Amino acid sequence: MSLRAKDPVVYSAIKSFKLEKIDEKLVQIQYPSSSAKQEFDKISVEFFNHFRHKVNNHSVVFDFKHEPQNLKQEVLTTKKIFEKFVEINPLLKDLDDLMKFDLS
Repeated sequence: MSLRAKDPVVYSAIKSFKLEKIDEKLVQIQYPSSSAKQEFDKISVEFFNHFRHKVNNHSVVFDFKHEPQNLKQEVLTTKKIFEKFVEINPLLKDLDDLMKFDLS
């Protein structure tokens, strides 16, 4: 059973975590907020054991780093997505005028 189904609160709190390999024995975990880290602490023992078995390295050390800029998540509407694509390819605007897409 996946964490998403088993505990959606913990899943949503830790989905923005980032893991970065610093060297062979050090992995840095970047988290966006202290509340997200508290939710992670609930499953950390299980996670660390699974991770160490998966990479077959039981001497891995984890370092936590607070990265508040990871917290920003923008909600994109279809219109905003289309506008970003228009910036990349301006011909899409002409196609929109011709076909009259409903992007509301």
